[in-house]
Amino acid sequence: MSASAAPMSRPGADNAVTVPRDRAPRADGKVALVGLTRAEIREALEGIGLDPRQAKMRTKQLWHQLYHRGARDFDSMSEIAKPHRALFAEHFVVGRPEIVEHLVSEDGTRKWLLRTDDGHDYEMVFIPDADRGTLCISSQVGCTLNCRFCHTGTMRLVRNLVPQEIVGQVMLARDTLDEWPKPGVSSNYDPEGRMLTNIVLMGMGEPLYNFDHVRDAMAIVRDEEGLGLSRRRITLSTSGVVPAMKRAGEEINVNLAVSLHAVTKEVRDEIVPLNRKYGIEELLQACADYPGVNNARRITFEYVMLKDKNDSDEDAQELIRLIRKYKLPAKVNLIPFNPWPGAPYECSTPERIEAFSSQIFDAGISAPVRTPRGRDIMAACGQLKSAAEKKSRAELDRLAEEKQAAL
Repeated sequence: MSASAAPMSRPGADNAVTVPRDRAPRADGKVALVGLTRAEIREALEGIGLDPRQAKMRTKQLWHQLYHRGARDFDSMSEIAKPHRALFAEHFVVGRPEIVEHLVSEDGTRKWLLRTDDGHDYEMVFIPDADRGTLCISSQVGCTLNCRFCHTGTMRLVRNLVPQEIVGQVMLARDTLDEWPKPGVSSNYDPEGRMLTNIVLMGMGEPLYNFDHVRDAMAIVRDEEGLGLSRRRITLSTSGVVPAMKRAGEEINVNLAVSLHAVTKEVRDEIVPLNRKYGIEELLQACADYPGVNNARRITFEYVMLKDKNDSDEDAQELIRLIRKYKLPAKVNLIPFNPWPGAPYECSTPERIEAFSSQIFDAGISAPVRTPRGRDIMAACGQLKSAAEKKSRAELDRLAEEKQAAL
């Protein structure tokens, strides 16, 4: 039941990987049950004195109460005998993120600033639409990728989030939206009529640099006796960690989105520094090789629209050429750049975005323009950065460079 992150080397601008960062134990010494596998819960119960048969039965009950009923404490678990509830409360907690701040945008978008047990802040966002509700969850506290257009990229990496903290985001959203099944309702999760229908790993951090914890968390989210969300309704977004992409398709097995954002080496090297390690051609080949990709399960390319940087007709034509070259079943999400304080770019004009989109559509490739959501609460794509985070060294360096360039 180790809560430590997988050991990796210290990142650089183009070799951004996480480092070993252990989550500090809870001050009260208790263990959070959310995020543990069934085997880990059973082991924990045996560790406090239950015999194997009892531990197996109580594990099944706890799993049902945690993930089907959404229980927030042991007192509410009425199907478990009182003596066992009291015993569990001595040694365990259910495990929900602490809410520091909860903001609601004029357009209905919600943003939560959350805090870990060891005092680190991170964010998640819920975006309601007419036919779906998408929860954007974080996988790390901070990020190492230093993507130039992204506010989160100006943060230092603090540590990986563990399964408890990843799964806990989904549970917390269901708490807020009052979407736990009521007594007498089947345990199967049916998105029809619910607000929270989809999950995207597009919040703070690079999910594939926290592979094991993301994989284990998504197993619980997808478990039919757990949170019960179909893999077709979960999307993992990566900036292009090529060596982990095939493995992600095999072990996590959800939809794939790729933060492409440019079609030339020069521009992508600048705005997505990871491109210096895994170039566009290598990345697109990994997309073509992604397990299960087909016309019904397309790769989504995220493409932020930056004025005079990546939005020309030539860029649109090169994007079309690349998609055709690798025979990719693809959709291109065009994202108007969302401003943040100190950002070095401007958003492309609406006319330029529409022209870019039209060229791609004319080539037979879907290229919708994403409507910015939650800008007034800094919840839009590329804006996430925990309010308590001070300026990182990377951000200070950037500001200094920009100041010098202006002289």
